[in-house]
Amino acid sequence: MIQFGREITGDLKTAAAREWLVTNGIGGYAAGTVAGLLTRRYHGLLIAALKPPLERMLLVTKLEETLRYDGEAYNITTNQWADGSIAPQGYRYIEQFKLEGTVPCWHYACADALLEKRVWMQRGANTTYIHYQLARGSGSLALSIKALINYRDHHSQTRTDQWQMQTQSVSQGICITATDRAIPFYLLVSQGGLVTHHDWYHGFELEMEHKRGLEDQEDHLHIATLEVVLTPQDTLTVVASTLPNPNLDGATALLEHHFYEETLREEMQAAQKPTVIPPWIEQLTLAADQFLVNRPLTDEPEGKTIIAGYPWFGDWGRDTMISLPGLTLATGRPAIARTILRTFARYLDQGMLPNAFPEGSKQPHYNTVDAILWYFEAIRNYYSVTQDEELLQDLFPALVQVIEWHRQGTRFHIHVEEDGLLYAGEVGTQLTWMDAKIGDWVVTPRCGKPIEVNALWYNALRIMERFAQYLGQPQQIYRQMAQQVLEGFQQFWQPSLGYCADVLGGSQGDDLALRPNQIFAVSLPLVAGAEDYPSLLTAAQQKAVVEVCGRHLLSSYGLRSLSPDHPQYQDSYGGDPSAAIVSIIRVRFGVGY
Repeated sequence: MIQFGREITGDLKTAAAREWLVTNGIGGYAAGTVAGLLTRRYHGLLIAALKPPLERMLLVTKLEETLRYDGEAYNITTNQWADGSIAPQGYRYIEQFKLEGTVPCWHYACADALLEKRVWMQRGANTTYIHYQLARGSGSLALSIKALINYRDHHSQTRTDQWQMQTQSVSQGICITATDRAIPFYLLVSQGGLVTHHDWYHGFELEMEHKRGLEDQEDHLHIATLEVVLTPQDTLTVVASTLPNPNLDGATALLEHHFYEETLREEMQAAQKPTVIPPWIEQLTLAADQFLVNRPLTDEPEGKTIIAGYPWFGDWGRDTMISLPGLTLATGRPAIARTILRTFARYLDQGMLPNAFPEGSKQPHYNTVDAILWYFEAIRNYYSVTQDEELLQDLFPALVQVIEWHRQGTRFHIHVEEDGLLYAGEVGTQLTWMDAKIGDWVVTPRCGKPIEVNALWYNALRIMERFAQYLGQPQQIYRQMAQQVLEGFQQFWQPSLGYCADVLGGSQGDDLALRPNQIFAVSLPLVAGAEDYPSLLTAAQQKAVVEVCGRHLLSSYGLRSLSPDHPQYQDSYGGDPSAAIVSIIRVRFGVGY
């Protein structure tokens, strides 16, 4: 599905802009560019999740390979340095890059020799495989590999030459201990032996960090060198791991990885019968799996969650519930959806789900009004596919409490107003998806009654009405509350403008800016049997909303988050931290994402 030839790999700017990612199902990952060039602080061969799915640490940065073949030396790595120089320029030897499932594969052509390199991670372990095979050659090839390492949080950077890491020889490799409190990790090889070094390489230039206006240089430690000779069809496996005894048989490990991916394709096909699944959908299925990770709990050791986005984010409540149907139900994996729903039920607190789980041991943050409302929708979606009444019975009492917390009021002044609409917000807190914050300043506070939140609130009440009916529980209270929302919701409609207000009752009055959030008032409720429930807007109002959003907000990339006619509209963003306020305003008020 994804394959590049020299037209991409031979152009450094283009090849460095193409990035790859592999994951391990517990929050760890490896990432880089097709060119082999480090352009982000998040690029590395082993970014381990030390407390899955978080506390992610860069342990192994890259392997620097030099080939000696038929009397010539070929350095196939690529680096950019602080002075702007590119050395070596190994991207010139990349004949082809492709994905085999999710496994990135490089073909390096040096004279008549062809060296293949593959990178993948073991499921459920902080273990990365780098597998080489001399696929073609008229003679033997000498391969020299320098291993560059680090030990830092994946959001930070290292500038030092005083840091002395400790190494210890073990069978087939070395054990590395960065500090007295650090978790040891291992570099192991299937053949040959590692010769230890301790040389800091200074001044790797990180172009993407430079563009973001952040610290753009980093140092990495050359910890060991491997020298081996390969004859045609010979293989070499380098393993970077926090485990002392990972499998060093690269061929077997790769076969296991491909077998796992084949089961994902089969599950997808079974879920979509009798539809024939095109290859690009199969590729999306494999990509979807990379975001499903473990979140073990004391009473739920098999807990699951969803990473909101690599490399920056952990698991976020809102993003998890929005993406759950597509990542699990559409791909034929309802059991994982069930586990995620049960996992997040453990975090229900005062009628709310967490917005985000910070790195380390910090408590989750609950600054979101809509994550819990998306939870109702995720459960509804799951039940519509599985008819799993057992889970519904288990979760229903908690959902009853959620509604009650919102009626009586919970954190951040979230409460039901007299008109039945849901109010949310307080100074200094961002609660909706438009959640940019700089220091103590919330860029788009949206305090009051946001339109999409109330559309989701109406949907949640209708879902509760239907769930109560399924389980033989009282449903009148939810029907009455939904009816009150239905009547109060007409306040959003602005006849003179021909569309809906974005927020009602804010500290600065109603926000009448044209935004895409009103689309939810057209699409909800989604509960089964919705034809029995009145829509929030009349047919004429729905038509007007769709038309105005289509005319003013629709772009090739989705809906803009503000009309271009608005005086604060910006169509791009970027810049250094000194321009952060402008940048954030642009992303929140400009093109939506």
